[in-house]
Amino acid sequence: MFSTIRRRLFKLLLWFAAASVVLVILFRWVPPPGSMLMVERKIESWFSGEPIDLKRDWVPWEKLPTDLKVAVIAAEDQKFAEHWGFDVPAIRKALTHNERGGSIRGASTLSQQVAKNLFLWSGRNWLRKGLEVWFTGLIELFWPKQRILEVYLNSVEWGNGVFGAEAAAQRHFGVPAARLSRQQAALLAAVLPNPRKWSPARPTSYVANRAAWIRRQMNQLGGGEYLQKL
Repeated sequence: MFSTIRRRLFKLLLWFAAASVVLVILFRWVPPPGSMLMVERKIESWFSGEPIDLKRDWVPWEKLPTDLKVAVIAAEDQKFAEHWGFDVPAIRKALTHNERGGSIRGASTLSQQVAKNLFLWSGRNWLRKGLEVWFTGLIELFWPKQRILEVYLNSVEWGNGVFGAEAAAQRHFGVPAARLSRQQAALLAAVLPNPRKWSPARPTSYVANRAAWIRRQMNQLGGGEYLQKL
C-alpha cells in the first residue's frame, strides 16, 4: 500500500512539475490573464461581504514608462539585473534582523514577487516558500529580465482591487500609465510595501520622503540607462 502511495505521489509531482514548466513557458509570450493574488482578493471579498471590483489592463513593455520601471527597481530590487532570482546577501541580512525580534523584514526580489503574485497564495509557511523557490527558478530560467519586470508591472497590487501600472495610474492620478511623471512613478513605487494602506495620490510624510529617496536612487542607478542591463 505504501509503495502504491509513493508511486502516486511521485506521478503527481511529475505532473505538477511538467504543468508548471509549460505554464511558465507559455507566459513567456502570452500575457497572464490574471494572478492568484487577484483570485485571493476576490475570495476574501466573498467572505467579508464587501464587494471588490478588480481592475487590470495589460500594457506591453514598450508602452510602460521608463521612470516607473527604474523607480520600481530602485525601490524593490536594486540588484535585479545581477542576481538569478535571489539576493542572497539581502536574505542573510533579513534573517539576522528577524532573529533579533521586532518587525519582520523581507528580502524578496522582483522575480520572487512575480512568482508569489502570479502562481501562489499569501502566507509564510514552508510549503509556499518551497513553491516560491521552484517558480522563481523557472521564471529566471525561461524569462529574460525584461519580461519579469513587464509581468511584475502588470500584476503588482496598487490598492484595493487595483492591479498593474495602467489601473494604478488611472485610479490614483487620472492618467494612462504612459503619461506618468517621474514624481508619480516614484510615489507609486514608494507605496509598494503596503499598497492597501498607503495612497500615492495622498502620500503621508513617510511615503513622500520614501519617494524622494527613490528618485535619488534612480539617479544613482543611472536612470533609463540601467534598463540596458536587462
